[in-house]
Amino acid sequence: MVHPNRFREILEKVKEMGFNPSQMKFILATQAMRAVGKSTWERKINLFKGWGWSEEEIQSAFTKFPLCMAYSEDKIMANMDFLVNKMGRDSSLVAQCPVLISLSLEKRIFPRYSVVQVLLSKGLINKDFGLWAVFGSVEKMFLHKFVNCFEEEAPQLMKLYQEKID
Repeated sequence: MVHPNRFREILEKVKEMGFNPSQMKFILATQAMRAVGKSTWERKINLFKGWGWSEEEIQSAFTKFPLCMAYSEDKIMANMDFLVNKMGRDSSLVAQCPVLISLSLEKRIFPRYSVVQVLLSKGLINKDFGLWAVFGSVEKMFLHKFVNCFEEEAPQLMKLYQEKID
């Protein structure tokens, strides 16, 4: 349980950050700040700075998706490592779409990236594809945009995708 003074402090901080108390994001921001202590909050700020995020990018990411600060440091590191080091994307792209931190590597990112790798190798999509289009879209939309419409050029995509999600 949070001490009443700490809770008031969190509410004030969330208001100062520009969240509207009548909107759901205010509640999410409050939950995120309440879920982590001050020292953990600072460690996460430093973790994001270690990935090259500026104070403004961190603030913007938190404003867009407050729960990005509630995920474990291991989860944040694993997703950032894959998106930045394995995929070669700029960390600022993740700051612009911080919900990517919340996605499961095993159930969402790895299976979809395996499809993207095939499409890239065949020259069927541009290497600068949108991260949200691939990883953030609902499964039906992903299958439509990246699997079904390339059925002739890459008939193995559905099988590959199914193997990765199972």
